[in-house]
Amino acid sequence: MKAILCSQYCGPDDLVLADIPDPVAAAGEIVIAIKAAALNFFDLLMIQGKYQIKPPFPFSPAAEVAGMVESVGAGVTEFKPGDRVVASVGYNGAREKIAVAAMQAVKIPDNLDYDRAAGIIIIYGTALHALEDRARPKPGETLAVLGAAGGTGLAACELGKLMGLKVIACASSDEKLAFAKAHGAEVGLNYAKDDLKEGLKQITGGRGVDIVFDPVGGAYAEAALRAVAWEGRFLVIGFAAGEIPKIPLNLALLKGCDIRGVFWGAWAKQNPDKNRANLQKLVQWTADGKISSHVDRTFPLAQTADALNVLAGRQAMGKVILRP
Repeated sequence: MKAILCSQYCGPDDLVLADIPDPVAAAGEIVIAIKAAALNFFDLLMIQGKYQIKPPFPFSPAAEVAGMVESVGAGVTEFKPGDRVVASVGYNGAREKIAVAAMQAVKIPDNLDYDRAAGIIIIYGTALHALEDRARPKPGETLAVLGAAGGTGLAACELGKLMGLKVIACASSDEKLAFAKAHGAEVGLNYAKDDLKEGLKQITGGRGVDIVFDPVGGAYAEAALRAVAWEGRFLVIGFAAGEIPKIPLNLALLKGCDIRGVFWGAWAKQNPDKNRANLQKLVQWTADGKISSHVDRTFPLAQTADALNVLAGRQAMGKVILRP
């Protein structure tokens, strides 16, 4: 089968399309013929050796896949060949087939296409865990989403609206803000033009925002934290800007606010049943049209470098999908 391989830490253009043996389902596993594999910003970091997870060489990028069950291993009763499924795999999704533990997969309904199904797991799983478990919002609270047109930001906008929050989209262009407002945000703030702290204060009538959802980091993190309301919650999602900010802790003291880390991957491993239930719920919401799982663009497997460069250039609004 064909696979995109990273055999040493490198950039997207140095990845290699190669032939490798087909996987075989061990006991408790299924083999998925991959129809769509979703890329995330951390795939760039992983192939460069800059991510907290460092797979053994050679490996493939892409942590989430959707496809059809090709075979099942001993002891697997929940799935059969021909079932349509989605699975979180960590890495190795940029290939034609993959063997995964059956418990990692969830069936998808016939009215949900593979492209959108592949993009659900990480961004919506992260956003749902962040908002539901970490922020614990009350209906009517304000939610400021940084990087609102990116994958995770878009998911937060949509889920925030479903939870009854007033969503403030924050992004670097008016085009991205328009996109976020079409997906759940009530108002937008262009932080390339306007001061982020002052803009959020103005939008909230001087009170500040109840919840900040920050997958960007860099210089925007402290500015957003300074706009948090009394007893607000600042959610640390990631650092797409590339810089891990150093936050003055007196801000947490003066605002009586919480800075809460969100590490969905670690939480999912410690709470597999809850995570699987979340994924089943998100799959159904997508099939029902309650959330979009919007696909920005798709690429064949041979153009994985081009797909990753779209993410590197911050060009994507929604998900970037490979089609093995």
